[in-house]
Amino acid sequence: MKKILIVDDSISLLNMLQERILKRFNITILTATSYKEAVKHILTHKDIHVSILDLNLPDVKKGKIVDFAIGKNIPSIVLTGDVDKELKNNILKKDIIDYIIKDDSNSIEQLLNVIERTLNNYDTNVLVVDDSVVQLNVAVDSLNDMNINVTTAKDGIEAFDILKNSNINFSLVLTDYNMPNMDGMKLTAKIREKYQKDKLGIIVLSANDKPNISSEFIKIGANDFINKPYSQVEFRTRINSNLEILDLFEKTRDLANKDFLTGLYNRRFFFESGNAIFLKNQRDNNDIAVAMFDIDKFKNINDTYGHDVGDVAIQEIAKILNDNLRVSDLVARFGGEEFCVLLEDISLDGAEKLFEKIRYAFETNIIKIEQLEIKYTVSIGVCYGMKSNLEEMIKKSDDGLYYCKNNGRNQVAINK
Repeated sequence: MKKILIVDDSISLLNMLQERILKRFNITILTATSYKEAVKHILTHKDIHVSILDLNLPDVKKGKIVDFAIGKNIPSIVLTGDVDKELKNNILKKDIIDYIIKDDSNSIEQLLNVIERTLNNYDTNVLVVDDSVVQLNVAVDSLNDMNINVTTAKDGIEAFDILKNSNINFSLVLTDYNMPNMDGMKLTAKIREKYQKDKLGIIVLSANDKPNISSEFIKIGANDFINKPYSQVEFRTRINSNLEILDLFEKTRDLANKDFLTGLYNRRFFFESGNAIFLKNQRDNNDIAVAMFDIDKFKNINDTYGHDVGDVAIQEIAKILNDNLRVSDLVARFGGEEFCVLLEDISLDGAEKLFEKIRYAFETNIIKIEQLEIKYTVSIGVCYGMKSNLEEMIKKSDDGLYYCKNNGRNQVAINK
């Protein structure tokens, strides 16, 4: 789990920031009210992903904590009530992410957005394409400073080969224009034949002074164009801006495809993706497993503890399934307390063991909500093999689910 360090001598502000950050991110938070306490955290925890720093601390010269944090290569955001322009200019010359004034009405929301971008960068992959080693290293160094993962290529042919054959999920391609073998224009056009603009961004970096060259690139599918030479501020700003737009596209897709309570896929997306998976395995004559999950006596949880606790119980289903299933497995909430799972590349014996393991995980799981502890079991109906269509397999797994319900619950029934 990623870590955030918050340093401020105001206890009330620390508490408020912790509450707002934990509401938005699944993250570990370290807090300090003094320079001494902050230094201890930094020396003890070697993997702090971002720090939020006040300039004015009671036990040290103004701004010293910033120098210490960036000296330890911790991405740092300054959050301060100090509006001194000269001080701000001096701090901005340091290698910080941003400088945010506390009194600004939008400062906390701005801070949360900067934190999100900084944390996302750790999981962001960018492909940089340039035949000039010097120019390539300039871009790579800047991206490394932003904690972005970088892959490089010397021309368009190598770059497209990497995109086609690598298992890395790239967010951006940064490409030069003039390159041997395949230039940036041809590479951009080739990428757009396979990758949509809202899923893989292309930024062109070029010193070419040909008239309208930037508009030509935009027309064939580039997302942005940066003239060389460029400043570090411009480079970072444009990279972050394009990544934020791609994140927004992804969030929009999630709103359409995912269940708001659990974060799992919804019924509509399950059928869209599930049918594609089903048809591929049907063509290859491979068996698959489709399972229906349902919380036993869920109505009793809602009636006894209320719908808020019922929502937590439903969210726990998603947590346990995510903990026990592979990333490639398709999991969706069908509605209420009912969930559906589709697995490929699994044997009958493997499916039996897996679903029994998941059933047992629910049986032994305890959900703690303040002073309350609740437990529940699940029933699981599974259809293994290959039927005429996905709907028939879901129907068979649903039959298995009802069999479990009518025969004591807390069990797995597999239609072989």
